[in-house]
Amino acid sequence: MNTLVALWLVLLFSGGALAQGPHDAVLRVTVVDPSGAVIVGARVTLTPAADAVGIETGARGDATFTALEPGRVTIHVESPGFEPSDVRDVRLRAGENRREVKLKIARFAETVQVGRDPRERATDPRGNAFATVLDQAQIDELPDDPDEMEQALREMGGPGSVLRVNGFRGGRLPPKGQIQQIRFRRNMFAADAHEPGFVSIDVTTKPGIDTWRGSTNVGFRDAALTARNVFAPVKGDERHERYGFSVSGPLWKQHTSLALSVDGVDAFDTKTIVAALPSGYFADSIRKPNDALNVTARFEHMLTPSQMFRAELQRNRTTNENLGVGDFDLIERGYRQVRTEQVLRAFNAGAIGKTMYNELRLQWRAEEVAFTPTSTAPAVLVLNAFDAGGAQLAGSRRSNTVSITNDLDIAAGRHAIRAGAQLDAGGYRTGERRNTAGTFTFASLEAYAAGQPTTFTRNTGNPEVEIAQAQLGLYVQDDIRVRKDLTLSAGLRQEYQSNIGGFHLAPRAGLAWSPFRSGRTTIRGGGGVFFDWFDAQAYEQGVQLDGAHQQIETILQPGYPDAALGGRAVALPAGRVQFAPNLAQPTLAEAIAAIEQTLPGDIRVNTMFMRRRGTHQLRGVDINAPLATGVRPDPAAGTITQIESTARTELDAISINLNYARPQRRLFVAANYTFGRSIDEADSPFSLPADNYNLAAERGPSLGFSRHRFMSMANLPLARRFRLGASLRIQSAAPYNITTGRDDNGDTVSNDRPAGVTRNTGLGRAQIDLGLRLSWGLAFGGAAPPPAGPQVRLVRGDNTDPLGSMGGVDSAGKRYAIELYTQAYNALNHFNALNFSGVVGSPFFGQATSAAPPRRVEVGARLGF
Repeated sequence: MNTLVALWLVLLFSGGALAQGPHDAVLRVTVVDPSGAVIVGARVTLTPAADAVGIETGARGDATFTALEPGRVTIHVESPGFEPSDVRDVRLRAGENRREVKLKIARFAETVQVGRDPRERATDPRGNAFATVLDQAQIDELPDDPDEMEQALREMGGPGSVLRVNGFRGGRLPPKGQIQQIRFRRNMFAADAHEPGFVSIDVTTKPGIDTWRGSTNVGFRDAALTARNVFAPVKGDERHERYGFSVSGPLWKQHTSLALSVDGVDAFDTKTIVAALPSGYFADSIRKPNDALNVTARFEHMLTPSQMFRAELQRNRTTNENLGVGDFDLIERGYRQVRTEQVLRAFNAGAIGKTMYNELRLQWRAEEVAFTPTSTAPAVLVLNAFDAGGAQLAGSRRSNTVSITNDLDIAAGRHAIRAGAQLDAGGYRTGERRNTAGTFTFASLEAYAAGQPTTFTRNTGNPEVEIAQAQLGLYVQDDIRVRKDLTLSAGLRQEYQSNIGGFHLAPRAGLAWSPFRSGRTTIRGGGGVFFDWFDAQAYEQGVQLDGAHQQIETILQPGYPDAALGGRAVALPAGRVQFAPNLAQPTLAEAIAAIEQTLPGDIRVNTMFMRRRGTHQLRGVDINAPLATGVRPDPAAGTITQIESTARTELDAISINLNYARPQRRLFVAANYTFGRSIDEADSPFSLPADNYNLAAERGPSLGFSRHRFMSMANLPLARRFRLGASLRIQSAAPYNITTGRDDNGDTVSNDRPAGVTRNTGLGRAQIDLGLRLSWGLAFGGAAPPPAGPQVRLVRGDNTDPLGSMGGVDSAGKRYAIELYTQAYNALNHFNALNFSGVVGSPFFGQATSAAPPRRVEVGARLGF
């Protein structure tokens, strides 16, 4: 097996060594719009066919064909929103040949359909028919803060969506000014995908090969622009100051470029505390400072006409104060967290011969998180009444991870093949001190007043732990063009993870059929198997508490405030966490059926049904819980939490997606509604059941899963240079667990449920969040050089309406563009209730004790130059 893996990796990573003959021709086609800005994602084909499928232009607007025979060819180019173009009788000489193709704006939607057969376009799994694309105008209406923009994108993508920047996972989103395109792809059963989900979100940054461009932005909000939280006795103080600067341009025109960006946040907001103290009801607001500084440098260089290299370095630092405070947790429960992250990325991509394209991505990521508690006193938890004492979190953890991914695309007649490998490896070191001072748990306020805790628990021993973890995925995928109207896909993925072990095969298959000549109707189906990886941090925590590094000390019916004193105190032997010897990778089997229809006016409607079944899901079980006789199976040990892969999950969902875009009017509307049912048997690998000998009773609704979800986004022009962006999120009530707050079965966990009540059967309240963004833009100054980025130039009537580096500003060829905006979050100030109490003995049982942020208004400006 090791030999097979080695041969596979050698094949994939040695592609760059292949070279063309000395008498071959190389053709580099650059596709631009009427203003000269490059177009990304345009499809270029040659006749006689050099590539039956064609090549899409990359980040620099280039498509490169290598190992061609000298002679004459015809170049065909097409891109959504532009009229197709044919350049005939192009002469190729031995060596390098360059050709620029300028596309005209499509004046009417029907003209876009000319050229490539619409059925081929509709059934191309790697084309735009399988994606929703946000161009510069839509990107400009997203939140300016990168963290808030990431949250908005994930909400648009739906549960389980996977976000990548230039093909990389993790790290931080770039500033809006450096993003050229965002694609929401629905090709879920490609073998190169590890994660299952509705969509993948691919973010592509702009190149800067022609001219230097930059932007700077500021944003501000404070208490005067924020409404009062429903649970705050008075409106809390709040301030949010955000700033950013980015610049990009050529170091060597058409060859080498550099992009730099700096952004930061200096802010504090307020978190409400709602508690029931022995003295009565208590409500307060606490300030939570948040400071961040992020620096990114990106370097790009054309190694050859067909090979591009990119390197990127990020350094991100965030400091948060008073984490852990809020809801039932009083001020002394707070702690400080400092998170530092460094990311180094390298990327190489290019054509190999006539029919192959290779892409190699490498990432190194180092992260350190340090915790400093406000108090080191023992914690006091009066379930769903109040929490006092220390946070029981101190120390730090570090990680160094490396990710290597290689994709080799091969075009062979009707076949579009992708073979690849993904290797993730890391070292993790932790000195986190969790619950080292101990925690008293009380069932109710009455028990607290009587000084009768249910349990006292404490972690003792040495928390210093070092682990290593590696995971490998090998895959091959073939998209077969059976007919113009039918594409079949078949793939196989093999996965391995070191701490679970075993090689696992995941077959994938799919089809796309466009039955009518117009190509406006597409039927899709697919299915496949996915394997989930055991999270390294969860594995690390399990090793910490394995009984050798740290032990779990538990006292039943302890004294208070001295746990060892008290006539009823019973000290159990040391407990621990262990992994089941037959632990297996969690497995998901998924299938979908979908139909997409393009309606008159280019309205695209997609309806999809998804069915997912999970086995070998991770859960915690106390295998040493007391039997009916009250005796533990191993009297020499306390609680033994065993991590097992014995849980199951179910998910059935119907999703309806609508997209409407009129580039000529700069109008965009997208909406998604999902109705689903999700059932599982555990909330996390460490969550314990109410009855360790009746695991079937744990089957219930997934915690926090809303059956109904609606998300929409609209972007439209107004009069006098104003633009309006709007987003609306609606979701139905999410389930929560109901417990008595007592430990009647003596397993040391106060999660027993009332008779006849199953897991996660409580329901909260629906949530509604409307976001609005009103902007005004103006261009001024002398004529600007042609922009280097791929901003789309749109047409209004008979006149071109060029968009500058900021898509919301009509720059009209000017050198500078300024945008002023006002952005409102939760514009309706709707009360979105959170944190419902599920403890029957709590004074707040069945009630919400916190809320999502109220209406917040931010004002800001951006300057492009």
